[in-house]
Amino acid sequence: MAKEPEKPPLTLADPDSAAISPPRELGGASMALWNAIQSEFHISDVGGIELLTQCCAAKDRVDALAEQIDADGEIIRTKTGPKAHPLLREELSTRSFIVRTLQRLGITDEPIKPMGRPPRGWKGFGRAD
Repeated sequence: MAKEPEKPPLTLADPDSAAISPPRELGGASMALWNAIQSEFHISDVGGIELLTQCCAAKDRVDALAEQIDADGEIIRTKTGPKAHPLLREELSTRSFIVRTLQRLGITDEPIKPMGRPPRGWKGFGRAD
């Protein structure tokens, strides 16, 4: 009787890791965003992967901007008096880019409430009563 070949031991997959790795190196916060989005939405097309990569890289940038603003304060003193930190505008712009990119990916298009039965006495569109 022939001896069966030994099967390799099973390895457990990390549930927090994404099935698809980002095409470029990402930092800690952006990699967490990548994994969270990929675990829920499984983006696999080339355009979607690039949009998500740019979005995640922007997350690292916005974190660095926020850290610098926190260190300097939101209001800085100049020769002409107090002014808003110049990086506030960049931070807001980068956050806006992230939100717009997530919208383009269709991630924000999920329904807020699950669809259920219509309320009692509801007159739907196209109903003849």
